[in-house]
Amino acid sequence: MEWFNTRLVPALGKLSIIALLVTLIVLFTFQGYLIIELPAIIGMISLGILVNILVVFGATYIAGRVMRLSYEDASPAAIIAGSNHFEVAIAVATTIFGITSGAALATVVGVLTEVPFMLILVQLCKATKGTW
Repeated sequence: MEWFNTRLVPALGKLSIIALLVTLIVLFTFQGYLIIELPAIIGMISLGILVNILVVFGATYIAGRVMRLSYEDASPAAIIAGSNHFEVAIAVATTIFGITSGAALATVVGVLTEVPFMLILVQLCKATKGTW
């Protein structure tokens, strides 16, 4: 068990980050031109993703307050609930529909949209900590 925790888990952690980066590079290679050629489609995908994140995050954050959860429990719960877990979405979309599919395009847009928006929500959580 010690070998598993000290050797294998750290190695797999590094490997998973590298694999995700390579996957994103390949996706951008195949789908990047669509981001430039179809900005309206990209905007619609982004808007849907942002609304989803905001509604789920907001509902979870408010529910945490109503249930009298501590800030330390409610904030991560809301951020995790609002996340779309695009790592899994990328794997599923490319495996089932192929790397040049619309689903793969949505995962590329999702990564570009979710990361900055989630950072904003983290800042919102930090800003509201004093009101908890």
